[in-house]
Amino acid sequence: MSNQSEFSIALLHWGDLIEDFLDTIGVNFEAFCNEMSGGWMFGYIDALKLANIRTVLFCVSARVNRSVRYTHKLTGATICVLPAPQLYQAVRRPMLNPYGWTVNEVFGDVSGIRRHLLTVVKDAAPYLATPLLHLAHELRREGCQAILCQEYEYARFDTCILLGRIMRLPVFATFQGGDFQLSRWEGLLRPLTLSACAGLIVATQTEVQRLQSRYQLPPEKIARIFNPMDVTNWQTSDRTEARKALGIPLDAQVVVYHGRIEMYRKGLDILVDAWEKVCRDRSDRNLRLLLVGTGSDADKLEQLITQKRLPGIIWKNEYVRDRTLIQRYLSAADIYTLPSRHEGFPVAPIEAMSCGLPVVATDAPGVPDILADMELSGGIVVSRENSTALAQALGSILDNPPWGHELGKRARDRAEKCFSLEAIGQQIRNFIVTKIG
Repeated sequence: MSNQSEFSIALLHWGDLIEDFLDTIGVNFEAFCNEMSGGWMFGYIDALKLANIRTVLFCVSARVNRSVRYTHKLTGATICVLPAPQLYQAVRRPMLNPYGWTVNEVFGDVSGIRRHLLTVVKDAAPYLATPLLHLAHELRREGCQAILCQEYEYARFDTCILLGRIMRLPVFATFQGGDFQLSRWEGLLRPLTLSACAGLIVATQTEVQRLQSRYQLPPEKIARIFNPMDVTNWQTSDRTEARKALGIPLDAQVVVYHGRIEMYRKGLDILVDAWEKVCRDRSDRNLRLLLVGTGSDADKLEQLITQKRLPGIIWKNEYVRDRTLIQRYLSAADIYTLPSRHEGFPVAPIEAMSCGLPVVATDAPGVPDILADMELSGGIVVSRENSTALAQALGSILDNPPWGHELGKRARDRAEKCFSLEAIGQQIRNFIVTKIG
């Protein structure tokens, strides 16, 4: 039993099952508990800890048959894994892709009466994924005084609003890119649950505007707060040593991307096209594109790179959990790039900025907020879907290293002032405590 005098909140992840996320990045649950750091989950946990809020991370899994507790090694947070309901597991078994947009994407080619039945199953399944009785029991056991969902545009948020009403717990949620709905049920329920929630934490101005326009939410229900970053522990190391360790020539100019390998969402096809242009216009240079990460589209990216036969691409095709190793990759680079088509509020460019790298990124949601003053914030923002503009922005820094160095200093300054754990944690605490009263 937790200390009841201690302020505690429950943190719930997006998606039906935690393994849906972990499996795509090749991370088992043991590594998740012992090695994983940063990102939205642990960034929030670290920030709230500094603001004197205890966080319990609740995960739902089909690989346990009872509630199991772990301790996250790097933050000390309790991780409570709840068993997925049997009914949800039953309706999920025939699914090819539980997160598909259409019935055919979820179940394959179906027609007739079966299609109508499976449409109902598709829309209902996300609402069946949260084990409400188990969650209620563990919330009481942990003495949680509020619930914080990773995304509000998802079925778990709706079910938590119901549970919160029953248990008289305030429910909050954040925005991490979920500005879409996968089922018709969400369209009916979401206006009601958003109206009933205690408050929303949103990093981007575009999303604030969408919420107010679509749902007519009052401004006082929304707090515009950036995602937290452990800026203090993200620092550049010696470039020469980093390059020697990675086998990168000292005279090379290096552009780096690190994150999930999702072709469309992350715009990696745009990056490959842009890199082709960069290399073609600078054939006399020793250029390197360093890719760090893996994901559901790793095979597609490999095929594209092979097809293009581009020079200078170095790809670490695995999910890197070691923060020191990620910093080594960033320290070996001259520029960080984020070519995404869609984001919520990306942490990766802030990690790069903390390491003193200039950023060249597309105007995906969240990016204009991170680089609010463009070059004064340490980077260049270009239009999405425009490989020519991306190539030109990368080239402008590659062709003027002193300017790139200056942008890198500005980027580090921006990260320290706007995204630190201490600053963001206090903002989140103030918002939650004020709403709870």
